Amino acid sequence: MRDNIINVLSNCDKAVDIYELQDLLEIHSTEETTQLMEELQKLEDEVIIYCSHKNKYMLLENSHLRKGIMRVNKKGFGFVEVNGLEDDIYISADNMNGAIHDDIVLVEIISKMNLDRLEGRILKIIERKTEHYIGQIQFDNKGVGHITLDDSKIKLNIEIPKDNSLNAVDGHKVVVELTKKMNNSGRYEGKVVDIIGHVNDPGIDILSIIYKYNINVDFPDEVKKEVSEIPMEVLKSDLGGRRDLRDQVIFTIDGDDTKDIDDAISIKKMSNGHYELGVHIADVSYYVREGSPLDLEAMDRGTSVYLVDRVIPMLPHELSNGICSLNPNVDRLAVSCVMEFDNNGKQLNYEIFPSVIRSRIQMTYKKVNEILEKNNVPEGYEEFADDLRKMEELAVILRKMKEKRGYIDFNVDEAKILVDDKCVPTDVILRDRGAGEKLIEDFMIAANECVATHVYFMNLPFIYRVHEYPKEEKIRSFLGFVSSLGYHVTGNVSDMKPTTIQRILAQLEDKPEYKILSSLLLRSMQKAVYRPENLGHYGLASSCYTHFTSPIRRYPDTTVHRLLHTYLFDHKIDMQTIHKWEEKLVYIAEHSSERERASVDCEREVEDMKMAEYMEKHIGEEFEGMISSITSFGMFVELDNLIEGLVPIKDMKDFFHFDEERMTLTGERSHVKYSIGERVVVKVVKASKEDRTIDFEVLRKVG
Repeated sequence: MRDNIINVLSNCDKAVDIYELQDLLEIHSTEETTQLMEELQKLEDEVIIYCSHKNKYMLLENSHLRKGIMRVNKKGFGFVEVNGLEDDIYISADNMNGAIHDDIVLVEIISKMNLDRLEGRILKIIERKTEHYIGQIQFDNKGVGHITLDDSKIKLNIEIPKDNSLNAVDGHKVVVELTKKMNNSGRYEGKVVDIIGHVNDPGIDILSIIYKYNINVDFPDEVKKEVSEIPMEVLKSDLGGRRDLRDQVIFTIDGDDTKDIDDAISIKKMSNGHYELGVHIADVSYYVREGSPLDLEAMDRGTSVYLVDRVIPMLPHELSNGICSLNPNVDRLAVSCVMEFDNNGKQLNYEIFPSVIRSRIQMTYKKVNEILEKNNVPEGYEEFADDLRKMEELAVILRKMKEKRGYIDFNVDEAKILVDDKCVPTDVILRDRGAGEKLIEDFMIAANECVATHVYFMNLPFIYRVHEYPKEEKIRSFLGFVSSLGYHVTGNVSDMKPTTIQRILAQLEDKPEYKILSSLLLRSMQKAVYRPENLGHYGLASSCYTHFTSPIRRYPDTTVHRLLHTYLFDHKIDMQTIHKWEEKLVYIAEHSSERERASVDCEREVEDMKMAEYMEKHIGEEFEGMISSITSFGMFVELDNLIEGLVPIKDMKDFFHFDEERMTLTGERSHVKYSIGERVVVKVVKASKEDRTIDFEVLRKVG
């Protein structure tokens, strides 16, 4: 019945009522009519069909209606993101119909605002994705709590009766759940379900953002119990079927503060002049048993979250920093991928197998870079210096091979926020990315490709890291903008190979605005996600890619290890196993992608807040920066340490005209023109930690 209804509606060029549907479906009995009504209701609930106010039915995809995610701006308007639509649908504040940020909504397209943007109105809130709201509680003289929400994009007036407040007091940051709608003006009654802490307590600001993104801070009791039963050292009984590599020179390279060490490496120069590279990854899936409370919690978290003053691990510290971490001078279980490369970077042979290793030393990037960049060998590194130099030789060869096939290096800078013991920011600097960091990146990419390709050719269910081709229109739009700056850049966007983007970047490399332009081009690309289908990785110019190298901090990597054990080591490839993974990987891929997005958004919001807090101490000071973006309401200036602030157009000392095509602001009287990429001197006029905003005043151009 369901398929027949969809079939009939897909062939209708207009909405039909129930009687027309009965005729088209040749339904005559009362029993069939009842079944029809039930199926129509289900399809309507799933938003596959739409029933108009005249009780006429249409297939959603054939109508002017769309289902999407509401994204609200602080100013009250919003945009609906719709799968399959190139551009988002603009929703004015008057057409929100009670929808708030992140709601799944049904939107009606009502008109075009201009040539490239649709306008719509919200017909229905299909699903309210946000269940809990974070804010500060303040009680009135009647004992009713009022919530000031942290997220200014959510326009809700929430009142908390005293007996639903969990004994919170004024100034507490709380987690609130809505209990009932009080009227149509956005007033809700709610209840406090958790107290995060007092607004003035150290670290509560970051904790509030963590709660907002539904990131679990504590582990459930059943997980703690399971962990308490896991041996914290490798036992003799764990070694069955494993290759013993404990006599080999294997070591790790990580940041100064890293405690969760996923990967170790080894190198040999073979008698034929080739390189044998070993990438040895912590065998997390050996300890995290499928379906156990520990596994289900790790799956739910999806990823570790790295914030300015803390790490919220995917696995409890006993595993992430202990028995799973490849700490030096202790036995550890691993999955090894050992690859042979010739002098041109071509992979000639490889083996993937379970192993036991013993890392000789926990190296740091800083000290490795001393050797590779300055030829200074720090104390304790003497016996490993030659191996590091061999690794650097191979890394350079592998990088050239990647670049030849089209690997795109956007070379995007990252900020590092330094904080004191009370989590108050003391400085914002650029992260170093030296030879050691690049070397590890090259080796991990090689191992990820090797593992993905091996399983792909076995034609078995698997989880891939995919990065799809960019939309041609987006790249054309970018090239049009670059042209408006006066630069002639060539590129065959009809043949959107990775080498096309690579050539575009190469032509912009010597331009003063390169950093901003490469960032704009990066934003034109699709986002990398997890999928159970191999769609290739565009940015790496890789035909087959996965995430295998970080199972302590990413659940997809743990899943890849589990699949390697199942298929390669235990040889379980029966139809029951295949069907199980075909179904399970769909959820794991989708959920892991969603939790990765939440983690990235959380990290970004914490950084924005801490940068604003840092700039609160620099009001009135002058800085030099580059214009990174220009909008109808002002221009954004990025300082050299990546702190970004807004120069509001309303505060500029002239009436400025905005040219959307060229992205410029031109003063009506002064004729001063500001363009993206120009360097300017700005003064900090306002900064708000609560709003995560920084306002600048532009003083003059540089040069």
